[in-house]
Amino acid sequence: MTHLHTKPLLVASDVDGTLVDDSDKISARTKAAVGALVADGATFVLATGRPPRWIDPVVSELGYAPLAICGNGAVIYDSATDRVLSSHTLDVETLSWLADLAEHALPGCGLATERVGASAHDAVTPQFVSSPTYEHAWLNPDDTVVSHAEVIDSPAIKMLVRLSTARSSEMRAVLAPLIGDRAEITYSTESGLIELAVPQVTKASGLAEVARRIGVENSSIVAFGDMPNDVPMLAMAGHGVAMGNAHPEARAAADEVTGSNIDNGVAMVLERWWN
Repeated sequence: MTHLHTKPLLVASDVDGTLVDDSDKISARTKAAVGALVADGATFVLATGRPPRWIDPVVSELGYAPLAICGNGAVIYDSATDRVLSSHTLDVETLSWLADLAEHALPGCGLATERVGASAHDAVTPQFVSSPTYEHAWLNPDDTVVSHAEVIDSPAIKMLVRLSTARSSEMRAVLAPLIGDRAEITYSTESGLIELAVPQVTKASGLAEVARRIGVENSSIVAFGDMPNDVPMLAMAGHGVAMGNAHPEARAAADEVTGSNIDNGVAMVLERWWN
């Protein structure tokens, strides 16, 4: 185990399974620790698979509107001004190729795509569209069910492949050799859901973009996470911290394992510098 001995200048935290508890709440202790680091002049950012439109509840819990790395690194979103600062999208040709590959390799799977506009709730086009056979892994009231062709007819920050009878790790094992370097493949739940994005777009690339914007070196970054989609970020940060409830891959990539998301694991680490 290694520890960052100087105060970090940039702290990035995953949301689900990390910053929030199992009821989507942020504990008073964790909120105080984040507040103290911000008051001291450090930068706190969210790094999540969530799209921008699902950031508002986290902001309400924090009482603070940070930058958010959304869609596993595909979007940099300023929650204070409700502006999408940058995005990386899969083009229609690649989406079509991925759809054909997934449906042949994983019979019975359903497909969905996540799109992004100029703001979190840009209403110009539906932001989440799914095919009629797509089964949600969690409640998604924003879903618009469309034809299979319409799922892949516009650029998207990610494609979601859902097969409820499989484990996500099994799906990745099947798809990864077939996809090669044409898309980034990851998952944040073992409930049969794979997420595909632009090659080399991960939470690490999103965090690196934020770090460049504010002039911070990787060595001065602390990052928290719990699932395989956090692994690139945990590996690139000066100090990567896996939660006590973390997936084995996240634990292996981290410099340290802290308490779980229901035991103030994020606060336990931040209080070394801010309490």
